[in-house]
Amino acid sequence: MTTPATRSRENTRARLLEAAAQVFAEVGLDGASVEAVCERAGFTRGAFYSNFESKDELFLTLAASVADVRVSAVRTRIEELTAEGAIAEGCDPVDLVQQVMELGGDDRLGVMLMSEIRIRAVRDAQFGAAYLAQEREMVASIAQIIDDIAESGLLTLRLPAETAGRMLMILWEGMTVRGAMAGQDDETLRHSGSEELGRLVQLLIEK
Repeated sequence: MTTPATRSRENTRARLLEAAAQVFAEVGLDGASVEAVCERAGFTRGAFYSNFESKDELFLTLAASVADVRVSAVRTRIEELTAEGAIAEGCDPVDLVQQVMELGGDDRLGVMLMSEIRIRAVRDAQFGAAYLAQEREMVASIAQIIDDIAESGLLTLRLPAETAGRMLMILWEGMTVRGAMAGQDDETLRHSGSEELGRLVQLLIEK
């Protein structure tokens, strides 16, 4: 049973994360100070540090939530397509990927956030280690989705699910970054690279 104290803490964390996303969108990662986030959320520094050890932890948590939204949207869409019979032997991978990604959670803010976090991870070894640990969790989530499809007998993989998941993630991230560079809006961005992703899927599954 969730206690009032737990709900209050969860609400505080959610408000801080929302404020962090807003401040980041305005001034970027370096400019998004703890003070600015607290002011936007309406909390004191004490409230911040009772929930997060540092700004680094806050933004890693925010990045994780962005990734969770993305993976959750993909999983839900695949479940819908499976129920509709769209995922079956002989289906067109390019068309399938476009149908899956049309409801993805990608947007320009998320792409910019992840890009700045990766730069921070390259510059700081400790932060980089934390980022890579978080990325491994995301790859594991993607691999689980792939495994679920493979175990259903609908598709047969040429590579282990984890390897396939990592390849798909890297390609998708690269294409969305380039879409953001090209000034694509959120809707267009969600479709960036779908054709390329579909071609990779063609290479990853047995004919």
